[in-house]
Amino acid sequence: MDLSGVFKAYDVRGKYPDELNETICRNLGVGFAAFTKTPSVLVGRDMRVSSPALVAAFIDGVRSQCVDVINIGEVSTDALYFASGRLNLPGAMFTASHNPGRYNGIKMCLAGAAPVGQETGLAEVRRGAEAGLPPGPCTGRLTTLDIVNDFTTHVLSFVAAEKLRPLTVVVDAGNGMAGKMVPPLFARIPIRLIPLFFELDGTFPNHPADPLQPANLVDLQEAVLRERADLGLAFDGDADRVFLVDDHAQPVSGSLTTALVASRVLARNPGAPVVHNLICSRVVPETILANGGKPVRSRVGHSFIKQVMAETGAAFGGEHSGHYYFRDNFRADSGLICSMFVLEALSNGDQPLSEVLAPFRRYWASGERNTAVPDTSAKLKELENAYSDGEIDWLDGLTVNYRDWWFNTRPSNTEPLLRLNVEATIPGLGEAKTAELLARIAS
Repeated sequence: MDLSGVFKAYDVRGKYPDELNETICRNLGVGFAAFTKTPSVLVGRDMRVSSPALVAAFIDGVRSQCVDVINIGEVSTDALYFASGRLNLPGAMFTASHNPGRYNGIKMCLAGAAPVGQETGLAEVRRGAEAGLPPGPCTGRLTTLDIVNDFTTHVLSFVAAEKLRPLTVVVDAGNGMAGKMVPPLFARIPIRLIPLFFELDGTFPNHPADPLQPANLVDLQEAVLRERADLGLAFDGDADRVFLVDDHAQPVSGSLTTALVASRVLARNPGAPVVHNLICSRVVPETILANGGKPVRSRVGHSFIKQVMAETGAAFGGEHSGHYYFRDNFRADSGLICSMFVLEALSNGDQPLSEVLAPFRRYWASGERNTAVPDTSAKLKELENAYSDGEIDWLDGLTVNYRDWWFNTRPSNTEPLLRLNVEATIPGLGEAKTAELLARIAS
C-alpha cells in the first residue's frame, strides 16, 4: 500500500473515499500505535460526514496492536492537544481543517501535545501503515472521555475572566467545531454572543470554513455592522485558528493579532522570548521589543514554531495564518485562548478594537500570492541574483530585506507553487514591488 499521496508536511490529508478511506485509516491506526509505543492513545474528530467511519477504522487498527484508545469524540483540535498535554498521551485528531467537505485527514501529536511532522514521526507512521503489521496478541480497550468542561476551564485560566466587561461578539463557526466549543466558554463570561452557523455540518452549507479567504468573512462583517458588535471572530473547521473582524467590520491580519496578543502575554511574562514566523509583519518583532520581549524568528509551520518555542522557552508564538501558540497550553495553538486575550484587551479600556489596533497598522502587505512554477529552486536562485543588493537569508525559502520593504518567496510543500509575501512602508511601493516580483516569478 502506497500512502505517499495523503502524507503532507504536517499531517495526513486526502479526499474521501478515493484517497483516504476506512482501509487506509485502519492501517494508519496500526502505524500510529507502532510509532508511539504507548499503552494508550487519544482520538478525537470533527463534524465531517466521513469522520465517524474513519475514526472507527483507525481505532480498530490501534486496538489491534494491544493499545488502548480513549475516544474524546467531537472536539476542536486545540481541545485534543489539551487532552494530550493534560493526560500526557499521544493523540490523533480527525479533521481536514479548512478544506472542503469531501476531504478528511489526521493531525497527530505525541504525549504532551508534541508535534508530529515529516521529520518528527510522520515518516515512521507511514512506514508502519504501509508495512501492514499483523495483529498483536490482544485487543486494546476502548473508553470514552468528555473533556469539554475541563478544556473550557483551561481556556479561561489565561485571563482574569471576572474582569471581562460586557461586549457584543459575533462568532462565525462556519458549521465547524467552534459551534460546539464556543457556547460553553462564552456562557461563563459576560458576553452577548451573536452566533452564526453554529450547527455542526460537515457539508458546510453556508460557506467554506476557511476564514483566510475574504469571501468567507462577508456574513461575519455584515453581522458585526448590523449588531453594532465590538468584535467578530471567524474560526476554521476544526476551530484551532481564529481571525478577527474589528468594530468597523475590517479584517484584522494574523500579524496584527500576533502583535496584540504578544503585548498581553509579555505583560505577564516580562522579558520572555516570543516566536513569530518569517512572513509576519515587521510590526510583530517591533512590538515584542517595545514590550521588553525577545523576538525569535522561525520557519512557517506548527512543527517548527513548537520546536523553537521548546528550545527557547518562549511564552507565545504567532503565525500570519491565524495560528497562535501558548507555552502554558503545552506550546500548542488555540484560537479560543487567543480570543480570550483579545477580549481582555478590549476590557482594559473603552477603546474599540479599531483604535486598539491603530498603533499596529504601520505597513502595507500584499497578502500571500501563489504562482505555478515548474522549477521552484531555479526560480529562487534567479530571484536571489536579481535582488542581490538586499539583505538575503534562506531560513525558509528566499527572504530579501530592504530598508523600506521586504519580500519572502517559498515553495509550497504540496504543489509546484511559489508563495510570495511582500510588505512595505507605503502602499505605492508595496504594490509596485509586488507587481514586479509576480512578473519575474511568472516569466
